[in-house]
Amino acid sequence: MRHILDVILLKVKITTNLENVEFLKSVPIFSELSNDTLTKLAKSASIQSFSKDSIILSEMEAGSALFIIISGKVKISRISSDEDDKEVILSILNPADFFGEMALLDGLTRSATATAMEDSKIFLIQRNDFLELLRTHPEVSISLLQELTQRLRAAGMKIKALSLKDAEGKVATVLLQLADDIGKIKNGIVEIEKLPYQHELANMAGTSRETISRTLHSFAKKGLVELEGSKLRIVSYEKFKELYK
Repeated sequence: MRHILDVILLKVKITTNLENVEFLKSVPIFSELSNDTLTKLAKSASIQSFSKDSIILSEMEAGSALFIIISGKVKISRISSDEDDKEVILSILNPADFFGEMALLDGLTRSATATAMEDSKIFLIQRNDFLELLRTHPEVSISLLQELTQRLRAAGMKIKALSLKDAEGKVATVLLQLADDIGKIKNGIVEIEKLPYQHELANMAGTSRETISRTLHSFAKKGLVELEGSKLRIVSYEKFKELYK
């Protein structure tokens, strides 16, 4: 009986590890690694589950792991230095996205808070294992630099847009960001299946929930977007981008 249980547990372990290897292959910075390297990485890592609205990591805490989203959705945010302590959402991440890398690289504390927006499963790679991977596999370092550069460019463009544009332009900038991050395009129409709540959009755009509501309905009246529950469609993505780039 014990032998049968051991065999079953071994099969489960092997299957789980193979699934983890396949998942790691889907993460851009690991896509060029061999199966042997990915298998070793998968064995040294761990998986944790987080319920909706639970905090995965907090701003200013020590960084000890890299986080990669297996399933679910995670928001990265900071609390403004204003007296009202308003939350500012920096980005919304999806499966195969990673976060927490900055504290691993510079040894400083976390620069933002990560919160599960829905039930999420997260792959954790410890700092020493990740740094060793960077030392022994320069292709990962190059891919990581490329990803960080893209994030910096996107952040710079967003900061410029949100500081210079009016309320309508700010909301449009956030919709374009979401379209790029989680939208699906077909025949020129971009569909955002699960649009963040209006207060979350407000925190992304640096405006009020009322402004978000008013602007979305204004876009709908102009025929630029279609609203259906939590789903939003940008009817002509290229036209919308041209109007609000």
